[in-house]
Amino acid sequence: MNKNGIELLKLAGNTIRILSAEGVEKANSGHPGLPMGMADVAAVLWTEFLKHNPEDPKWINRDRFVLSAGHGSMLLYSMLHLSGYDCTIEDLKSFRQWNSRTPGHPEYGMLDGVETSTGPLGQGLSNGIGMAIAAKMMNARFDDNLIGNHFIYGIMSDGDLMEGISHESASLAGHLGLGNIIYFYDDNNITIEGNTSLSFSDNTAMRFEAYGWQVLNITAYDYNAIREAIVEGQKETSKPTIIITKSHIGFGSPNKVDTSDVHGSPLGKAELEITKKYLDWDLDKEFYVPEKVAILFANRKEELQKEYNEWKNDFNGWSKKNPDQFELLEKYLTGWVPENLEEELLKAAPKEPAASRTLSSKVIQKIAELVPSFVGGSADLAPSTNTFMKGFSAISKDDFAGKNFHFGIREHAMGAIVNGLALYGGFKAFGSTFFVFSDYMRPTIRLASIMELPVIYVFTHDSIFVGEDGPTHEPIEHLAVLRAIPHVTVFRPADGVETAMAWAYALRNTKNPVALILTRQKIEAFEKDAVFNPNDILKGAYIVSKEKSDKPDFVIAATGSEVPVAADAKKLLENDFNIRVVSIPSKEVFEKQSDEFKNSLVPSDVPVVVIEAASMMGWGDLFRQKLLRIGIEHFGASAPYKTLAKEYGFTGESVAIKIKEWVK
Repeated sequence: MNKNGIELLKLAGNTIRILSAEGVEKANSGHPGLPMGMADVAAVLWTEFLKHNPEDPKWINRDRFVLSAGHGSMLLYSMLHLSGYDCTIEDLKSFRQWNSRTPGHPEYGMLDGVETSTGPLGQGLSNGIGMAIAAKMMNARFDDNLIGNHFIYGIMSDGDLMEGISHESASLAGHLGLGNIIYFYDDNNITIEGNTSLSFSDNTAMRFEAYGWQVLNITAYDYNAIREAIVEGQKETSKPTIIITKSHIGFGSPNKVDTSDVHGSPLGKAELEITKKYLDWDLDKEFYVPEKVAILFANRKEELQKEYNEWKNDFNGWSKKNPDQFELLEKYLTGWVPENLEEELLKAAPKEPAASRTLSSKVIQKIAELVPSFVGGSADLAPSTNTFMKGFSAISKDDFAGKNFHFGIREHAMGAIVNGLALYGGFKAFGSTFFVFSDYMRPTIRLASIMELPVIYVFTHDSIFVGEDGPTHEPIEHLAVLRAIPHVTVFRPADGVETAMAWAYALRNTKNPVALILTRQKIEAFEKDAVFNPNDILKGAYIVSKEKSDKPDFVIAATGSEVPVAADAKKLLENDFNIRVVSIPSKEVFEKQSDEFKNSLVPSDVPVVVIEAASMMGWGDLFRQKLLRIGIEHFGASAPYKTLAKEYGFTGESVAIKIKEWVK
């Protein structure tokens, strides 16, 4: 590279530095250290390598840039502004303010060019691995020169690599040989508390070599080395690449460089002025982009537009020559499901009593046959969660055309990778494990909800009726916890019909996560009212059996495996009481219905009994009238499930006795 090129990149790097520092300073809040330290890396990557199009920000074949170290968000916002995205100077000035499009940590959907919500460390790099897998899968399904033929770039921090999820995800990425990943590790030796030597002495190079990654080492301010490392990363097609980048946090700030002070606090007015002087910056200008830098990015945008136009021409030609493939691609990208989905799934669901995980397996198999974009897997539990799709191959280093995932015993990574698949676009993805182990992936569920991603979770072994495995494997608080996460829809079906319709709801859903909570044990049969319509399940609740006369004395409401218990209790009590039984497969969906509909099922002036083999937290918010909660507020035990049902009061006889005492 000639001297002019180096000087221009230095100017671009300093522009990014100052914009980032000024944004944090104006907000009086934020993290200037990372953007200042990695500005030159970003300048090289975005002006010479990153393939994207601000005019078509959702272009399927774009490179993705993931700022896993989301606290350095001003770096990303500065790059979006300079690169021609709809991120204005006013947006940079509004950093971290009310109604701003530039929040403290990047939020998916707020600005084009933000590929995922990051901030909780380790999540972004794991989302990127999901995106890389999705790209490989699309590439295997369609023209390999046009679809999925690109890279996932990212910046990771020391904190990202300390988080346990980084091990899970990086291990799987190496196992799958994801040569389309190129991540920079911002190795600046500083965390909030001080030098990383306080708590972190890993040999990161050896660690990632052991995972099967290509490991490169550079400094953050050698432009030729940055470029050469990216090229080496692109050449290595059988391994992901980590570029260990020795940097100085807060680079350019004479008094705060290499200190923890610059990690998460503004430079301060005086130090910002000193920094500008040190970088030979105009002190009278704020949020200033030198003309040479503006031209550099404008020229790059023009180059990228030409590349995009060439791709578009090739793509249009391919679509005309391959109309069937193009139609299939459209199905992937639009989330297509067949019009008669519910009908097909109801036919697939067994009619005889069984564990709901078993019922679900038959439905999953039918979905796999009907919906091309449907993919998923489990955290080494497919034989138990019954989620393996027969007749379809598994994703592997040598085959990305399949539907089945072997995530390994990596629940946290599984959740983040499923999020990455959804973020990439084109796939209806699910992840599965025992319900109790959803604890290991809760941060990813929360982020899926924040990003409004229509991912699906299949959580089996849903209650104390796991039985012999004991309290470590028996969920108690988990339903309440999952329901407490905003926008997560939970279904706990009671039979094959409810299971089929729950899956139909999840597949038609285009916004926010859906969790299916399924049993290990067989759910006993129960009779439904003659006027029952399966579509009623899509409203979250329905009447299983009506009362004998006009108004019930009370309503027994239940979910999942406790619905037949409610039905049994009614039989024992119906000579003395006028009882209605209601199944509530989805509390969240039911709560969204009109007051008129809710009252038609559970009148607000009628007492209610709720039965659920879990913590009862939250049911009092739904039913404000006189309420009897029959649940479990302590941990379970190791014993056969029928013994536990008897001991803990989840039989028709036990429920009937409790109701009689309650009515008195």
